[in-house]
Amino acid sequence: MEQTTEPRERAILVGFCRDSRLRAAEEESLEELAELTTSAGGEVADALIQERPKPDPAYLIGQGKLDEIRESLLIEQANLVIFNEDLTPAQLRNLEQSLDTKVIDRAELILDIFAQRARSSEGKLQVEVAQLEYLLPRLTGRGVQLSRLGGGIGTRGPGETRLEVDRRRIRSRISRIKSELTRLEERRGLQRQKRRGVPIPTVSLVGYTNAGKSTLFNRLTNETAFVSSRMFATLDPLVRRISFDSGQEVLLSDTVGFIRKLPPTLVAAFHATLEETVQANLLLHVIDVSRENYEELREAVYQVLEEIGAGSTSILEVYNKVDLVGDQTPIETKKEHVLISAKTGEGIEQLRSRMSEMVNRDLRAVDLLLPLNRGDIVSQIRDRAIVDKEEYTESGIQIRAALTPADIGRFQEFIVETKEPARGRRRRKPAKLES
Repeated sequence: MEQTTEPRERAILVGFCRDSRLRAAEEESLEELAELTTSAGGEVADALIQERPKPDPAYLIGQGKLDEIRESLLIEQANLVIFNEDLTPAQLRNLEQSLDTKVIDRAELILDIFAQRARSSEGKLQVEVAQLEYLLPRLTGRGVQLSRLGGGIGTRGPGETRLEVDRRRIRSRISRIKSELTRLEERRGLQRQKRRGVPIPTVSLVGYTNAGKSTLFNRLTNETAFVSSRMFATLDPLVRRISFDSGQEVLLSDTVGFIRKLPPTLVAAFHATLEETVQANLLLHVIDVSRENYEELREAVYQVLEEIGAGSTSILEVYNKVDLVGDQTPIETKKEHVLISAKTGEGIEQLRSRMSEMVNRDLRAVDLLLPLNRGDIVSQIRDRAIVDKEEYTESGIQIRAALTPADIGRFQEFIVETKEPARGRRRRKPAKLES
């Protein structure tokens, strides 16, 4: 028997802008929506934009644009309409009834892509809770049979509506998933504490989706992580150890790419995953310089970083794909940056050098002398610093370590001498205590 592949859904994309001056930006956003549609396995049949001073509360768009969409559905033989705006539950219901076809918005499309891409159990749970929280207020009108009426003992009266049953089940499922995610987040927190116990700095790759983060991750770690030109190809975090020529070691993590209009439910659901970014010592902001609107995409990433609480972390901007635009790439930024091609390897050595420099920029090498009975302080220093020397003498515990400015203040009373800044020094394990 011949196997038949399921036909791809043909979609009509619909954008919305309040002013003709904003049309160019909306057209650009629709191009991104088209990429998302393709990544989800769909096919773009047509794209329309509604210019309207105020959105219609019932349909978002006007009756004339509704007629135009109906006509396009017939001509293009499309079976799906995707709006580039978040639709209210009432708008979604009204549009499906009026157009007599499936209607989704940008948030639901992104959630669908995340559901396809998630591989780990944690990633799947995060996507599921985001989808359920998105679905909960949109249950009304999704089905015809919304009540459960009957006769006999225990079933007299109107009974419990199907809608209420569905809502209760969804809330119960969300509660169970969140409990499981809390448990997984605690486990991830313990893993971070263990990493802090062996004080290796963490560097996290961030950037707009499809900027080349996974390719750069593979280049720096000699890994073979999955790489695809499709958006959101990487959802589950990867963490690997890399070392520089000086012997300096860091943990490099690759996480989900960012995007404009990222659904708030996803940001909340992926909180545990994004913690890798929040806790990093350095962020490598990977920017696809071959895209004409790379400056806008760069700012979109900074907005997301502010949302998740990583706006104050040290950032090195990494302008990727210079092999596609040539050497004369005008970069307008006040932040530290390097130009590279993760695909060809151009600029990678310079990037590694800058990473090593920035990771240790704020560290200062100091000598400390602690009383023999202050083993608690020794443990704190081991957890928080790069310990180069630890020796027990008659006068006390002598330690040479590289500390952050904050920790220098914390252990000031034990510091006996301040050395030059510790840049790229080799990390050594502390000496074992004799029993």
